[in-house]
Amino acid sequence: MSLTVEKFKSTYFYKTELVQLCRKYGLPTYGTKAELNTYILKYLSGVPSSDIKPARSLIHQKALTADKIKLDTPLVGSGFKFNSGSRQFFCNYFGTTHFSFTKQMAALMRKAERENDTEITVGDLIEFLNRGEKQKVINSPEESTYQWNNFVKDFFSDPATAKYTNKMAVAAILWNKVKLSDDPKVYSYQLLSQYASSLENIKDGNSQS
Repeated sequence: MSLTVEKFKSTYFYKTELVQLCRKYGLPTYGTKAELNTYILKYLSGVPSSDIKPARSLIHQKALTADKIKLDTPLVGSGFKFNSGSRQFFCNYFGTTHFSFTKQMAALMRKAERENDTEITVGDLIEFLNRGEKQKVINSPEESTYQWNNFVKDFFSDPATAKYTNKMAVAAILWNKVKLSDDPKVYSYQLLSQYASSLENIKDGNSQS
């Protein structure tokens, strides 16, 4: 019994089964389940297999390492991949020790590949995350401790903080401000002036009660 469009739509197929059907009909055999479904439906609807082209080009290219990835690196045709190299790049960019790729990032990657859009870059992926519309970088409790330790270390190393006798109290106030903001979770000299009003009572040896 030959497979019909109606039968195909009413039957659940695993991806491995879809690949087998595509191979049987001479269709592209790589891509997402949705893409494989599209190929088969076109074929069953009467489109010759020779006219059904892959939604994305299968490119065997050496993957970029973290040091080779830039904000203007295209997602397509550059060697950019979701692997340990790009994960390290995002860790470096966000100042974190842990980074998880999201389904939304994968969807944008597939869109770029499907449309062969070389205008979509790594910077677009980051903007995608920073807009707050998608899942953010996930920080574990261990990561928060790591960031706080580095924040304190950099704070104590800044000569501008010498006027404070209770440095840990000042560092804690600044850390809480930064932690609740969208700013990078790192210490910078500018924080002293940005949050000066919150530090007025604890400089020059006066401790805030």
